[in-house]
Amino acid sequence: MEINKSNSMSLIILLVFVSGLVQANAYYYRQCSTTGTRCNGQYIRCPAECPSSESYDPKAKVCLIDCDKPTCSAVCRHRKPNCNAPGSGCFDPRFIGGDGRVFYFHGKSNKHFSLVSDSNLQINARFIGHRPDGRTRDYTWIQALGVLFNSQSFSLEAIKTAQWNDQVDHLKFTYNENELVLDESSLSTWYSPKKDVKVERVASKNSVIVTIEDVAEILVNVVPVTKEDDTIHNYQVPSDDCFAHLEVQFRFFSLSPKVDGVLGRTYRLDFENPAKPGVAMPLVGGEDKYKTTSLLSSNCASCVFSQESSSEKEITKVAEFVTLDCTKFSDGMGIVCKK
Repeated sequence: MEINKSNSMSLIILLVFVSGLVQANAYYYRQCSTTGTRCNGQYIRCPAECPSSESYDPKAKVCLIDCDKPTCSAVCRHRKPNCNAPGSGCFDPRFIGGDGRVFYFHGKSNKHFSLVSDSNLQINARFIGHRPDGRTRDYTWIQALGVLFNSQSFSLEAIKTAQWNDQVDHLKFTYNENELVLDESSLSTWYSPKKDVKVERVASKNSVIVTIEDVAEILVNVVPVTKEDDTIHNYQVPSDDCFAHLEVQFRFFSLSPKVDGVLGRTYRLDFENPAKPGVAMPLVGGEDKYKTTSLLSSNCASCVFSQESSSEKEITKVAEFVTLDCTKFSDGMGIVCKK
């Protein structure tokens, strides 16, 4: 059988193109594989500015595919917390809610508080700090996070240190209350037995991304209270503790309309922010409402988490409500929006 030269040449060109495309997928394309999302099954091209979803450079931007975006497009983002974007909790502690508004929640030193409480997810924070003479409240920072989900638990914390050293890793992890060891190398990764929890180092020390499949992503960075911060705010940091603490930023995938918690409630459609707009430090209270007895408990007055609901995963996504104003959420880091 004779093969037309023109058709033969077209076939060769097509094979070369497909071969190149397959190679390019590792660097320029990612597949949306989350069931139920708008772009599930599609391959989406990463921007030229950030052609890969991974980088050995902690400061480099990487490709983020938001599979719920109407345009099914990718964006570039840094892999460390953006303390000026929705879903963040940084400094002493300053939060930016799902509604895009800044508020402060001071809590109390050496106490635990519910940041997010939903039917299938509980995220608590341990606050550290101190109260100098003459102060009426504690100066506080987030020292640890505890997460409950799918009958599992995970925690991470900043290790106490007197003097800060960038060359020392100050992170400690547990999974189901057993210590978890993560190699100190950039992109070092740990997976849970079911592969539904991923912990990846962004840098060899003090920066990680925690991903709970189809539930949440947490960007974490460990920092000290610097001498400059101490001078500006008059924290009066003691010589034996630099208050190593966490900068965090959350990205949620399946919050329900009943989500609660210091941060979680700001994602509710009916949430009215009690923080006064236009003031330098808009404070919100609720310590008694959100206080838990430990880092890995869900027994606060407003907590709605239950292991049964977590296991069943029978939840209604906030993102499915057409009245949600997606213009409030920048960089895809507050919540995943869809119509």
